[in-house]
Amino acid sequence: DLRFIHDIYTAMCRFMLHDAFGDALALRDPGTIVTFEDHYSYAHRSQAHVTRGLLPHVRALSEAHRAFVAEHGLRDHGYLPGGEGSEGISHALVAERYALPGQLIVGTDSHTPHSGALGCLAFGVGTTDMANAMVTGAVRLRVPEVLRIELRGRPPAGVTAKDIVLHLLARPLLRAGAGVGKVFEFAGPGAAALNTDERTTLCNMTAELGGFTGIVAPDAETIRFIRERRGADFALEPWMCSDPGASYADTIDVDLALLTPMVAAPGDPGRGMILCELPGPVRIDIAYGGSCTAGKREDFDRYHEVLAWAADRQLKVREDVTLLLQFGTVAVRDYCEARGYMDTFARVGAEILLPSCGACANCGPGTSTRADQVTVSAINRNFPGRGGPGQLWLASPPTVAASAIAGELVSFETLKARFS
Repeated sequence: DLRFIHDIYTAMCRFMLHDAFGDALALRDPGTIVTFEDHYSYAHRSQAHVTRGLLPHVRALSEAHRAFVAEHGLRDHGYLPGGEGSEGISHALVAERYALPGQLIVGTDSHTPHSGALGCLAFGVGTTDMANAMVTGAVRLRVPEVLRIELRGRPPAGVTAKDIVLHLLARPLLRAGAGVGKVFEFAGPGAAALNTDERTTLCNMTAELGGFTGIVAPDAETIRFIRERRGADFALEPWMCSDPGASYADTIDVDLALLTPMVAAPGDPGRGMILCELPGPVRIDIAYGGSCTAGKREDFDRYHEVLAWAADRQLKVREDVTLLLQFGTVAVRDYCEARGYMDTFARVGAEILLPSCGACANCGPGTSTRADQVTVSAINRNFPGRGGPGQLWLASPPTVAASAIAGELVSFETLKARFS
């Protein structure tokens, strides 16, 4: 139903297609293809790209991307006027503007499952598969098994979907590979109680869980999201959920009421730890809130909740800490402006960045530049070097904001207790 590609892969795809078809190249149903320039719009502020002389290569990728768009008349979401930021991160914009329940969506990004939160089957493919899909409108795959994640109970205050995923990543069964190649179906009353932005976090990070994709059955919340974000109505159909008695490869039960804020230690998202059980204080230098996983409206509501509490008490980001907040899409920026969040962010000393993949892909501000630096980030993965040469901890949006105020890894609840 929808194919999308972004600026890392468009040049390769264009070369492969022109090499195979030459001037006879014709894309199948180009109206269902969407393109994005989202990864490199802050590369000029990336030490890794500047010092390694990579900016000319970035410009060449952009030129090839824009040439492909022009050659085939494709819909494109590109850079913002002024030279910094993009219209939005590809899969975040797909969920905001395009994805519908029951659709099949492929994109050249491992976090394409993001849109599974709306009840569609969305998964990532490589350049070769996308090039084939460009001309055939199809992809080949073996139907995967389904792993049911049964969420029950209500999470305590301060626990978010990011904490749920970090908890899952730390479970021995999943660390041993039980989810590899499977569809993660998030279900149960706990999933039904989450809003769509939180559901996208669950589906997005099935990539880190090793899954093929993630999905949540569409419901009244899905309809609300589509109406709110697009001003459109949508009618659900009975087949848009699992059949009664459907078989699963396995079922994993999670009692959300038992969860507490989580972090993942540097090196791997699977190194999950309960935040309050860390053996000692972890000092930080950089706090980054953004990316497809944590640059949504709900995430910025959480950043603002923490930082407004701090501002009301004349607290600011610690002098030796840099806090950067980056929108996932321009619609999120507009939402924050309309709600008056920007004044709060300025009062506490946060730096605001326009939409881009940025620090998550080591392509912009928010990454470390020295091995002795420590970052806490709301992004989705912390493999060595992913966020610069320093140590990178993963955490939820409220934990990132609270840690920036405290100067060390703390939850919002701990921050409040410390300054009460």
